[in-house]
Amino acid sequence: MKTMKTQRGMTLTSFLAVAVVVGFGLYVAMKLFPMYQEYYAVKSALKGVANEPGVAGMEPGKVQEMFFRRLYINYSENVKPANVKMQRVNGGWNMKVNYEVRQPLVGNLDVVGKFDTQQELTRSGAQ
Repeated sequence: MKTMKTQRGMTLTSFLAVAVVVGFGLYVAMKLFPMYQEYYAVKSALKGVANEPGVAGMEPGKVQEMFFRRLYINYSENVKPANVKMQRVNGGWNMKVNYEVRQPLVGNLDVVGKFDTQQELTRSGAQ
């Protein structure tokens, strides 16, 4: 007896539905990636400032200048001086960076990222 082989696989409609879902996911990822890339640039700049010799004894303005110079290299646009707070701690400074990034997504919908990080700046040494 002859058996019929049935075709297997996705129909065009189901393929288009999967393509739309994957495409939307990629679109959202493209909007989120720069936000997180900037956040890691902020963390890297904070660690770079923390590794500077003599940072514990510097004035807050000088420390912030070093921080923003490092951010400028990484093309950071969303962190402003108002987002940076310096607090005196034993043996140095505690630098807090708190900022928000808003990216338009679709129509009047936005993706909002709130980022908050801090770094102890207690390294002393030759200036």
